[in-house]
Amino acid sequence: MRILVVEDDALLGDAIQAGLKLAGYAVDWMKDGISADQALLTEPYAAAVLDLGLPRLSGLEVLQRLRSRGLAIPVLILTARDTVEDRIRGLDAGADDYLIKPFDMGELSARLRALIRRSSGKPAAALSAGGVELDPATHQVRYGGLPIELPAREFAVLHALMLNAGRVLSRAQIEEQLYAWGEEIESNAVEVHVHHLRRKLYTGLIETIRGVGYLIPD
Repeated sequence: MRILVVEDDALLGDAIQAGLKLAGYAVDWMKDGISADQALLTEPYAAAVLDLGLPRLSGLEVLQRLRSRGLAIPVLILTARDTVEDRIRGLDAGADDYLIKPFDMGELSARLRALIRRSSGKPAAALSAGGVELDPATHQVRYGGLPIELPAREFAVLHALMLNAGRVLSRAQIEEQLYAWGEEIESNAVEVHVHHLRRKLYTGLIETIRGVGYLIPD
């Protein structure tokens, strides 16, 4: 899953980016509100972590612009402003969750997982499709009751397809969730990952919709 982090504190932003990458996310990091606004306008993020005290454009204004466009990207506000009034303003502006600095990376990851599940219409902690079970929190996959070891990128492809079970995802849509800005994308990476998933799980799990993309039936 691809996440946007908007944080102007260099040390904290670097720590968040590193922590979320370790949790399996592709992460883009913006340091000001204008850059964040442009990124949210053009990129299909699974969720955003948004500081309020940003240069050039406040986090609250970024959020208001996002919602005024009708975009439903889940947004978690991350801020040192801990008054009730600040929380109310953020939530009323369209935030989905609120986390006060300092915070624990484990809690941030858990809150993001919950936001992504809800936005995808999958409220349960674990995903299940075609006899395959996937737990985003532990990065465990089971088929037929047996654990299946998957590298990070294969897990990410399977996660994206299971979150969107019943919906066709194009190769470009899958790539957009796998890679952050600046990461090199091999031309046939998605096809290779799908091939490996079919071999490790079973051939019929992921359907190819010719000329469109890939589908795990709901």
